[in-house]
Amino acid sequence: MEATFDPASLTYNDAGLIPAIAQDEAGEVLMMAWMNAQSLAETLETGRVTYWSRSRQSFWRKGESSGHVQTLIDFRVDCDRDTILLIVRQEGPACHTNRRSCFYTAIRDGAEVELMTPIA
Repeated sequence: MEATFDPASLTYNDAGLIPAIAQDEAGEVLMMAWMNAQSLAETLETGRVTYWSRSRQSFWRKGESSGHVQTLIDFRVDCDRDTILLIVRQEGPACHTNRRSCFYTAIRDGAEVELMTPIA
């Protein structure tokens, strides 16, 4: 089934935001951030992933200052239309800690275990 995409058909929270999960082409989850209707539209228009920074209250074009750009490969909407999955081509680390993924800590036998070190 094919229909024209309407960003207004998504379920945003009270702040007008929707969670967006970034996953690389191999299936690794890289990060989670927030998008609003404008950042979502910019991402679809340009192919360069743009989020909404809640702390700065401004657009966050991934890689704008670090060079660690995310290029959109595929844009998916979950069944409840309240979460976005972005399949991206990631240049450099995705995490601000300089790790490939923001999900670098696991809980194993009650202890936190660091799974990856920062990229040098």
